[in-house]
Amino acid sequence: MRILVVVGHPLTGSFTHALAAAYTQGARSAGAEVRVHDLAVTPFPHDPASRADLRAPDGDTTHLDPAVAALVDDVRWAEHLVVLHPQWWGTYPAVLKAYLDRVMLSGVTFRYRSGSLPTRLMQGRTARTVMTMDSPGLWNRFAYRDAAGASLGRATLAYCGYRLTGRTTFAKVRFSSPEQRTRWLATTARLGTRDAARRGASRPSAAPVPA
Repeated sequence: MRILVVVGHPLTGSFTHALAAAYTQGARSAGAEVRVHDLAVTPFPHDPASRADLRAPDGDTTHLDPAVAALVDDVRWAEHLVVLHPQWWGTYPAVLKAYLDRVMLSGVTFRYRSGSLPTRLMQGRTARTVMTMDSPGLWNRFAYRDAAGASLGRATLAYCGYRLTGRTTFAKVRFSSPEQRTRWLATTARLGTRDAARRGASRPSAAPVPA
């Protein structure tokens, strides 16, 4: 299993990072090949310079900034995508939104079709999301209307064709005990082990993995 772990927190040393490390260790211990995009330490231009930076005709990324192209290549490489992030202002930090804007490109993860829904080029692949938050679950559901789940899970990952295999939320992190955090880390490690044991997904021919 080829797994890409995206840590969507702009500051190092966060509990999100600890969860990502636990997941990665669990997945690798079960035999998965794991690559990590830690957005706190991964430099890339957040803002596109032109509309061309948001497109990759026929999957060609040679016109992109080299740092962005390398991130896109890892997205195409991965059979399973795991995104971990805190809930900020109801959704997720700006660095994760910038990452999604730069790597979930037309021609790589989806293709527009006139008068119809887009072709989902990530079909056959899977994804998982892990979110930390300080607000109560009912507040997220009724006040925020699960904005993070709608934006990341449905409007982004499902739109591109990923099949979500799980969505985990840990709350309330700010007021949790060390024992509770230890249990959450163990839970996340088990998720990594479980994902690594799954059979590899097929790669869509429209978005080939570079040699």
